[in-house]
Amino acid sequence: MTHEQFEKAANYWKNKEQTAMPEEELKQAVEAYIRTNNTCALATGTGDYVRCTPIEYSYHDDRFWIFSEGGEKFIGLEKNENVCLAIYDKYDGFGSLKSLQVMGKVKLIEPFSDTYNAHAKVKGIPIEALKKLESPMNLICVTPVRIEALFSEFKESGYSSRQTLEYFQNRD
Repeated sequence: MTHEQFEKAANYWKNKEQTAMPEEELKQAVEAYIRTNNTCALATGTGDYVRCTPIEYSYHDDRFWIFSEGGEKFIGLEKNENVCLAIYDKYDGFGSLKSLQVMGKVKLIEPFSDTYNAHAKVKGIPIEALKKLESPMNLICVTPVRIEALFSEFKESGYSSRQTLEYFQNRD
């Protein structure tokens, strides 16, 4: 492919006419989908290194929370706070597409801090059990910057199947 062909492909959705859904309705649909799932693909990277890890998440306080023992995803997390996570249903045809891509910023939560302990409580994990581990579990917090939803069912309400939620980047 030429550079122009790559550029055209990359801008496909930006150039496509869209019928936007009201933001609050979209946010409710997106958060309902997030809450009906608990597994995502978390993409991290730095330089020419990329990693995509299937991993369990929780969602509360408008953020994704991921406990992890460790692994190569931390190569990217050390040097790049930008991540992407994907949540999706099994492909069953164009009429039943349902997926999210979440671009976000990562923060690693200090083990046994108030935030860490609060999330452990949400997950139902006793702090004492976490303290007995050989090394503390890492807690990854992903704050969404942009969520792109592709839900075929949006068309039934007269909206485009692809919708985007933008978030303020400097949320606490």
